[in-house]
Amino acid sequence: MSMTETRPQRPEFRNINAFKDLTTYRLPPAGWVSILHRVSGALMFLLLPLIIWLFDTSVSSEISFARFKAAFNVGLGFVPGWFMKLVALALMWAFIHHLFAGLRHLYMEVTHKLSKEFGRQSAVTVLVLSLGLTAVLGAKLFGLY
Repeated sequence: MSMTETRPQRPEFRNINAFKDLTTYRLPPAGWVSILHRVSGALMFLLLPLIIWLFDTSVSSEISFARFKAAFNVGLGFVPGWFMKLVALALMWAFIHHLFAGLRHLYMEVTHKLSKEFGRQSAVTVLVLSLGLTAVLGAKLFGLY
């Protein structure tokens, strides 16, 4: 590049306006997977008491298993059954996504495959697998097959 040629001006962001700038920013798939990995981990951690209660109720006795089934069919107290199913579906997604994203991170660290293209492809694969498997399990949970 000679002295007379000028480079095109790149936008310079000193103060980012959350309403104007962040709405136009496109996060790459690897960024989405990373953020959702943290969200899924936090969701599983926050709902850990519910997970423990669900497990305990399902394996304690036949009567408690009937109460477990009723929580998903009829509801539990003021919480309707469909909401319990949605919470269970969110937990399924959180576990599946966290597992696949964690395996992706481990694979990238072990093999040192840190190219931009591999990161994009593996992130899209994680998103497709986690959402697809969640959809299949959700269809089963809501009795579609």
